[in-house]
Amino acid sequence: MSAAFSTAKFATQPFPLNTTSPRSHDKPLFDPLKIPTSSSPFLGSTRKLRLSSSSKLNLHRRSGAVVAVSDVVKEKKSKSTPNLLITKEEGLVLYEDMILGRAFEDMCAQMYYRGKMFGFVHLYNGQEAVSTGFIKLLKKEDSVVSTYRDHVHALSKGVPAREVMSELFGKTTGCCRGQGGSMHMFSSEHNLLGGFAFIGEGIPVATGAAFSSKYRREVLKQADCDHVTLAFFGDGTCNNGQFFECLNMAALWKLPIIFVVENNLWAIGMSHLRATSDPQIYKKGPAFGMPGIHVDGMDVLKVREVAKEAIGRARRGEGPTLVECETYRFRGHSLADPDELRDPAEKAHYAARDPITALKNYMIENRLASEADLKAIDKKIDEVVEDAVEFADESPLPQRSQLLENVFADPKGFGIGPDGRYRCEDPKFTEGTAHV
Repeated sequence: MSAAFSTAKFATQPFPLNTTSPRSHDKPLFDPLKIPTSSSPFLGSTRKLRLSSSSKLNLHRRSGAVVAVSDVVKEKKSKSTPNLLITKEEGLVLYEDMILGRAFEDMCAQMYYRGKMFGFVHLYNGQEAVSTGFIKLLKKEDSVVSTYRDHVHALSKGVPAREVMSELFGKTTGCCRGQGGSMHMFSSEHNLLGGFAFIGEGIPVATGAAFSSKYRREVLKQADCDHVTLAFFGDGTCNNGQFFECLNMAALWKLPIIFVVENNLWAIGMSHLRATSDPQIYKKGPAFGMPGIHVDGMDVLKVREVAKEAIGRARRGEGPTLVECETYRFRGHSLADPDELRDPAEKAHYAARDPITALKNYMIENRLASEADLKAIDKKIDEVVEDAVEFADESPLPQRSQLLENVFADPKGFGIGPDGRYRCEDPKFTEGTAHV
């Protein structure tokens, strides 16, 4: 079973999209080579992409050849390297983080349908290997920038489940005091620089954070500042102008940033194959002079190996990396999405490759953990999530006086009076307006 998580495959060539599970020799649940006929209204994501047989890139620049991170990983692997990619302690940390993300999101669905949450709620089920594989390698000082699918990124970065759930409930005990909601998680304490509702919106923020790290180290001479930034975004963002602009800037200035594409193959109802002229996103990295790699985002250990090298490069001052993680969301785009457009066979195929089940099987078969060890973690996480719901439900709603906080900057302006108090605290301020 250890071969299932071996880095050998991804160290030599990119993963083709929609490959069958490396853990099974059984017939796949659907034929990835089958292309819908012209009568089909859309291509879907069952069409297999033809990738090159090698990830080596014959691009030469003044700074030398640009290579994929996978090539660097391959060079560093020696014959003496043990087959196991993690220790027992590391495995338990990864498993607990992934279980926390899954259980938390399942509870979010329950609470949403019970009317405890409002607005759009986008769940992360199925993509846990990406968040865990990258974020659990970071230091507290490192920064993370997310998207509207940000709950699990916040949890992986260390934001307490109580604070994340309370934010979803719109309560004052949330990480943004109830003002951010589902799509705008933020925690300065944990260097979570925000979830962003508009695609591409967070990438410039992440690029700025990476520039700050480089400036502090090279200009302010803070020698111990080796902080890196992770920018998470989806496949649709890779056709957005800010994506290209920031890749160019990051490569030009060799910023310590990793651009992590969570390619779950679908937008709300649009297949990735229909939305972009070249679906192989990782190739856009070398176009700007940075390494690019495509990795199996349903396999936390493969993601983790690539993340190690990419984060290491950034810390050493070797510049940015673009990593495309092919993953899959098990639920609709949001809880308001009936999810009727994706092929049921496609969904079943990826459900059979559940990243949590794969890690669990790997750990048990390699004697890194017992069933009892993992069940104890399951029980612990159930209690954490239940506690988070109880805490959020009992927490107070924000006061009306909080409504205009962080809106106006001028202390003598519209929002704050000469006495330094918010004008909205005046009982007459909202006369004639609807009750908030």
